[in-house]
Amino acid sequence: MNTADLGLPVEVPSTALFTDQYELTMLQAALKAGTAGRHSVFEAFTRRLPDGRRYGVVAGTGRVLDAVENFRFDSDVLRFLREKRIVDDRTVDWLAGYRFSGDIWGYPEGEVYFPGSPILRVEGSFAECVLLETVILSILNHDSAIAAAASRMSSAAAGRPLIEMGARRTHELAAVAASRAAYIGGFASTSDLAAGFRYNIPTVGTSAHAFTLLHDTERDAFRAQVDSLGRGTTLLVDTYDVAEAVRTAVEIAGPELGAVRIDSGDLLLVAHRVRQQLDELGATGTRILVTSDLDEYAIASLAAAPVDAYGVGTQLVTGSGHPTASMVYKLVARAESADPTAPLVPVAKKSTGGKTSIGGRKWAARRPDADGVAEAEVIGTGEVPDALADRQLLVPLVKGGEVIVREPLDVVRDRHAAARSGLPLSATQLSRGEPVLPTEYLSTEYVNGRSGT
Repeated sequence: MNTADLGLPVEVPSTALFTDQYELTMLQAALKAGTAGRHSVFEAFTRRLPDGRRYGVVAGTGRVLDAVENFRFDSDVLRFLREKRIVDDRTVDWLAGYRFSGDIWGYPEGEVYFPGSPILRVEGSFAECVLLETVILSILNHDSAIAAAASRMSSAAAGRPLIEMGARRTHELAAVAASRAAYIGGFASTSDLAAGFRYNIPTVGTSAHAFTLLHDTERDAFRAQVDSLGRGTTLLVDTYDVAEAVRTAVEIAGPELGAVRIDSGDLLLVAHRVRQQLDELGATGTRILVTSDLDEYAIASLAAAPVDAYGVGTQLVTGSGHPTASMVYKLVARAESADPTAPLVPVAKKSTGGKTSIGGRKWAARRPDADGVAEAEVIGTGEVPDALADRQLLVPLVKGGEVIVREPLDVVRDRHAAARSGLPLSATQLSRGEPVLPTEYLSTEYVNGRSGT
């Protein structure tokens, strides 16, 4: 990862093998056929949102740009390709000098999207673009799924802060990406230190049940934690008896106790009892944090409870039942020859089973109603109507192989909040429903012989 422009540490190694073998075998065949140099346009999009979801969230764009910059075939990788005879020597020699030199446009990270939205558009020679398919999709599909779940949870939390706590429930590297995506979706902090180190996300954490069990008594454990971390710490009060633990916690820390955490039981009932007890003990400023396999539905069910913050793990890092955004990366246009002046022609897959696509280089715009609320996602090819010219969604990200956009996560996070607020109110409903905006096509291209509508 190149984070120099943001002043952040940590770089990732080459991403060249974060791909499927058929990307390289297609390259080999195209080089032999003389078609590898044809100017091509690929687009990443999803044909449908996860069942019941009303909008998607673009996340991972910054990581995609890092991956493209680091897509290099070093000597060890090239030796592996030769020894395993993945591709022929001519292709290996071509890969030795690989540098993406094309252009990338996309929805700004944090923006919302809908079925058919051209979330990312990659242009260049077929050879250089096709190699990026798998790494682009692996990042966008994972991060967008997590960000969508995070967005639903932050909406359900209605302003109460959310802590990402899912590192132990997923792959160690996926956990860092999940923290980043969750922050975009509205989470306030993470327990994962690698995410804090790499992306400057605020980190939090105090103690687990093991710390209480280590000591001879709960009182000893609380005393040790307060002596070390101060009265503003968060004490875990459900190892034994909750009421006794709350009483002990306030005795030791006093009314300055920062917070108590509840990790089990009937959270709605226990939260009310703990709030009453804290108030009676004079700890009216002590906050209540709840954890324990929360998802957006559990968070919404606690809206009337005296809860100040939520910690979410498993359901967040697994997309709350939808661990992928189901995006695809399709060739939508290509030149008639390798001649730089050759015109582009639209191409599209024509098949049954819901896997059709629309050819042509796309633009996208979001049309508002008279009140300024979004009413449709409009996608087209060719000229952009004057009425939508200032509503276009795609922005340049890479020009001539050079990344031209670097954004701090706080900017992306704010963008998502603004994008979500611009949708109809029904977007934040947790009940199952169709996408909150219809997708309208303004296109002269064909899908299975029929003009786009």
